[in-house]
Amino acid sequence: MIKRAIISGGGTGGHIFPALAIANEIKRRNPDAEILFVGALGKMEMEKVPAAGYKIIGLPIAGLQRKLTLSNFVLPFKLINSLLKAYKIVKNFKPDVVVGVGGYASGPTLRAAIFAGIPTLIQEQNSFPGKTNKILSGKVNTICTAYDGLEKFFPKNKIVETGNPVRSEMIDIKGKKDEAYQFFGLNPNKKTILVIGGSLGARTLNESVLEGMKLIEENQVQVLWQCGKFYFEKMKETLSQTKHDGIHLNEFIARMDLAYAAADIIISRAGAISVSELCLIQKPTVLVPSPNVAEDHQTKNAMALVNKHAAVLVKDIDAKKDLILSTIVLLKSEEKLHKLSEAIAQLGKPNASAMIVDELEKINKLAD
Repeated sequence: MIKRAIISGGGTGGHIFPALAIANEIKRRNPDAEILFVGALGKMEMEKVPAAGYKIIGLPIAGLQRKLTLSNFVLPFKLINSLLKAYKIVKNFKPDVVVGVGGYASGPTLRAAIFAGIPTLIQEQNSFPGKTNKILSGKVNTICTAYDGLEKFFPKNKIVETGNPVRSEMIDIKGKKDEAYQFFGLNPNKKTILVIGGSLGARTLNESVLEGMKLIEENQVQVLWQCGKFYFEKMKETLSQTKHDGIHLNEFIARMDLAYAAADIIISRAGAISVSELCLIQKPTVLVPSPNVAEDHQTKNAMALVNKHAAVLVKDIDAKKDLILSTIVLLKSEEKLHKLSEAIAQLGKPNASAMIVDELEKINKLAD
């Protein structure tokens, strides 16, 4: 039984949501467990974690900027300060286990835990690991991964393939299609394309929808579109000047369960958590990996599905001219849609949170 745990990392939703899912599973098993998060000051975990009901302490850690800036000169001091603060947090909190989910704060926190002899676990979301996890992999007890083939980066004997923890409320779509049509004002007689580029949006996906508006109208399909807060006003203005009966624009979709339920096919970026959700949704999927991420890891995430015929890949550079056309062509082939759904369903791992906490309990028990 885990009575006290530290979970560290963040920076993006792709790190934070798995961290919260792990925390929730620990609390489900032991409601009296104390869980402390350690994040990076100024990053989104400092807001999202307290909103979920957990305590978080921030470290003054930051990343190296690619261009020459003053912040790079103070980075060594921030790192030393973060390490010292992390040692103090671990010493005072006395956790049974420490989990790192990637992101700036997980490095100092895991190093402090390893130094103190506390059992440690890394949860790696991507098919291409981040630098922090690669550096620390030789010292931690267990590495939980979402994809196979990561023995190229991590010690093989430490790897447990668990999948990524996802928010259960996002994937609960059974029997919700009629509710979804009504909620979004969709036409039940039209096929629905769901376009999601993340909460901030994705310029390429947004431009692709605008480019494909004529095709959308001609083929009598409809688009449920999350364009993101950065692009919403511009997209709204553009649509106001055109006929767009089949396009339903949203800045942000809070009820993703209903959006997934409504979709006949999904267009998405290939972030690790998005891909994990899509595998559990089991809908035909077209992935457009973002080229603006470290080590091009979204392409690697996408190819893990494409190589198993579980998704279709459209390159970011080709999306404006090809994305909507390719998606509509797919929509017209029930056989292809069925094969994609069947293949992606084989890759879903619905019990990831439970499997990760099982591993935490194992390393905790071994340390007793």
